[in-house]
Amino acid sequence: MTIRGIRVKQSITNDLTASFVVFLVALPLCLGIAIASGTPPARGIVTGIVGGIVVGTITGSPLQVSGPAAGLAVIIVQFIHRYGIEMLGPVLLLAGLIQLLAGMFKLGQSFRAMSPAVIYGMLAGIGVVIVASQFHVMIDDKPHEKGLENLITIPQALYKSFFPSDGSIHYIAAIVGIVTLITLVLWERFKPRSLKLLPGALVAVVLATVIATVMKLPLQHVNVPTNLAETLQLPTLGNLMGVVQAPILLEALAIAFIASAESLLSAAAVDQLQQEHRTDFDRELAAQGFGNMVCGLLGALPMTGVIARSSVNVEAGAKTRLSTVLHGVWLLVMVVAIPGVLKLVPTASLAAILVFTGYKLVKVEKIRKLQQYGRFPLVIYFITLFGIVAVDLLTGVLLGIGLTAGRVIYKVSSLNVRLEGGKNQRMDLHLEGAATFIQLPKLANTLEEIPPGTKLHLHMEKLAYIDHSCLDLFSTWQKQQEKTGGSLVVQWDKLVERFQKLMPPHADEPPIEVSDTY
Repeated sequence: MTIRGIRVKQSITNDLTASFVVFLVALPLCLGIAIASGTPPARGIVTGIVGGIVVGTITGSPLQVSGPAAGLAVIIVQFIHRYGIEMLGPVLLLAGLIQLLAGMFKLGQSFRAMSPAVIYGMLAGIGVVIVASQFHVMIDDKPHEKGLENLITIPQALYKSFFPSDGSIHYIAAIVGIVTLITLVLWERFKPRSLKLLPGALVAVVLATVIATVMKLPLQHVNVPTNLAETLQLPTLGNLMGVVQAPILLEALAIAFIASAESLLSAAAVDQLQQEHRTDFDRELAAQGFGNMVCGLLGALPMTGVIARSSVNVEAGAKTRLSTVLHGVWLLVMVVAIPGVLKLVPTASLAAILVFTGYKLVKVEKIRKLQQYGRFPLVIYFITLFGIVAVDLLTGVLLGIGLTAGRVIYKVSSLNVRLEGGKNQRMDLHLEGAATFIQLPKLANTLEEIPPGTKLHLHMEKLAYIDHSCLDLFSTWQKQQEKTGGSLVVQWDKLVERFQKLMPPHADEPPIEVSDTY
């Protein structure tokens, strides 16, 4: 056998092993995220299958794993509350089409251009909403529609569970959920090295399922149909026509934007985890769009590239896209061959896994990192987070983007002017920011303060931009000063050469004197 043949065989072996590990990670998350999204659990499995087999085949990031994501669960559950589950397929078809077209028009890199403060705030807000809603599911209670309401009523739900006044037995589900959480935490911290690839989520679900089954606990269980086709919901013509409504168009844009940002950020993170494959972001965006269109046709959940499953894929030794594709095959085999096993899983256990997942999305170290760049990034972070929790995901993200854009506009249009000196007929004028026509009154007032005959040194080291109107103001002021024995001296000849292109030409002399010294 040739060396190449040995490598191919080893690669297939690695991909086969990695695919099974990813399958074990994806299975409980597909079920849990579907429940958190307010849809039948099997729809999450369908999305996982499409993400593996369809998107995995055409992806621009071969080692990235796609499937239902906790981040989109927040926006989907709110969408279903407003428009009904029958509109999920049509809106997902439109969102996928937007992604597909964005990839075809080479917009993959532009979707990554988002402030870290907004990204971290969005993830933290999603985490808080997931924790708040799934905490209620973990005790077999019904979550509220609003994230803030879910958060505020957690103490009340806890009291009702352990001190029931109506004879309810929510405390049994709460105990199963707590056992799941404890198992997750202990496994993450103390798992044996030989079992490091065995996912804690699977261990926790299996333990909770065994306890619930052996003790015959009266709990809610995962409802998976014997025939997977029963869960599919093809869009009707009437529902497809409904997407032309402005609110639903906006929802489609929100799903496309958030799914694209999450997928491409995840793909960038996968590139950092390994050196063998580089992501084609435009192809990846188009692949995600096509996958979401397929999910829309089947009435499944939206998908994104997911860093948790992708990092497991890399860590398990995956070498090619075969691992991603096979993980989708295993999901399909599981739900077709032995759906009865899934029906034994307690809903409380899956909710507990999502509570843990949501908690991990709120990363304190990210807050510390943002703090290094000043207060305003922290303001953006917390306003994005609060907007998501108090209103909805789209509002929170738009608030964060709006604040970021406002900050950029302020920075671009602001100019700090500082005048120093006055001794020996010399003064220094320091400019920082952007000198545009908007700042003409401010500059003119400052120049009027300078006495006749002064030698003014203009410092432009920290000037990001200066337009024609401001340069013309300095040129005019210089000519006036020269009549009284004054002058204008500018440092940084390279800046002057760059800015002089905007000045009207003078035949006799350059508009501004250039000096390397003060």
